[in-house]
Amino acid sequence: MTTAEQVKQMAHACGFELAGVAPAVPSPDFERYQAWRAAGFAGEMSYLTDRRGDMRGDPLTLLPEAQTIICVGKLYNTPHPHTIQNPERGWISRYAWGADYHEVLRTGLTNLVARIAEAHGEPFYSKICVDTAPLLERSYAVRAGLGWIGRNTCLINQQQGSWFFLGELLLSIPLTPDDPVPNRCGTCTRCIDACPTEALVPTEQGEWSLDARRCISYLTIEKRGDIPDEIHAEIGNHIFGCDICQDVCPWNRRAPVTGDPAFAPLEIAPRLEDLRDLAEGDFKNRFRNSPVLRTKHAGFSRNVAVALTNASSIKEI
Repeated sequence: MTTAEQVKQMAHACGFELAGVAPAVPSPDFERYQAWRAAGFAGEMSYLTDRRGDMRGDPLTLLPEAQTIICVGKLYNTPHPHTIQNPERGWISRYAWGADYHEVLRTGLTNLVARIAEAHGEPFYSKICVDTAPLLERSYAVRAGLGWIGRNTCLINQQQGSWFFLGELLLSIPLTPDDPVPNRCGTCTRCIDACPTEALVPTEQGEWSLDARRCISYLTIEKRGDIPDEIHAEIGNHIFGCDICQDVCPWNRRAPVTGDPAFAPLEIAPRLEDLRDLAEGDFKNRFRNSPVLRTKHAGFSRNVAVALTNASSIKEI
C-alpha cells in the first residue's frame, strides 16, 4: 500500500516545495470562519458567505469517500524587488507577475494523481482542489504541518516563508497525517504596523483577523464599483493586490526563489500613463493568461485612476 512518505516524495517530484498530509475531517477552524463572515469581514465576496461558504465546514461535501487531504505549496517568489513606491508606476502583487497559478497547480496535482495511481495499484477516489474549491485550505495546510497562520493571516513556513500558492488533493486512501508545527510569530507585529489601511484587526479571542473591506488586495481585485473615498490615499500606487504584510515579515527575509518559468515576471510595475486609457481589448490582450484579468477592465481602470490621483503624494523609494 502507498504510504504518506511516498506520496509526499511524489508531490515534491511534481514541483511542489511543500507537501503534507491531513485527515479529511471537519476543521475546528470552521467556527472561527463562521464568526469572521458573520462580522461582515468578507465584504462583497458572496462565494464566502452563501452556500459555497457553508460547504467549507466538511471536506466530505467535495468527496464523500475522502479519508486524506494531501496539502501542497508551490513557491512563487522571484528575486525581483518587493513593493516599490514610484509615482510613475503602478504596483502589481507578486503572485500575479507570471502565468495564472490555477493551471500551474492543477497540472502539478493531476501529475500527482497519476503517480499515486501507478504506485498504489488499486482503484481510489480523488478530487483536485485549488483556491476556487470551498475548502479551508490554510487550516488544512496547518494541520498537515506545512506551517502556521501568521498575524497577517498568511500561511508561514519556518524554512521558506509565505510566498506560496496552496493546493489540495482529496484521496479515499487512508494515510498517516503529519503533525502541526507551533506558531512562531511570537510578539512580532510588523505586518499589523505596516498595513496602510489597518485591515488587520484584533478579535475578542486575542488573535488577529483580516477585515477584507479595508484590505488593498480585496479593494483592487474583488470589489466591484467605487472604492470608498476615505481609503483612496492609503492605496498609493497599487493597481492589483498588495504584498506589504508579506514584504515586512521576518520569515521572508531568506525566502527562496522559484525556478519555475511559469512565474517569470511579465508585468511588475507598468507605467501608469501607459494604462490611463487602456481599452478593454488591449487590457485583455496585455494581461492574457494572467491573474490580473480577475479584476476586469472596469476594476483595473478604476485602480489606475486612483493610483494616478495619488501619484503626486507618493515619495519614491
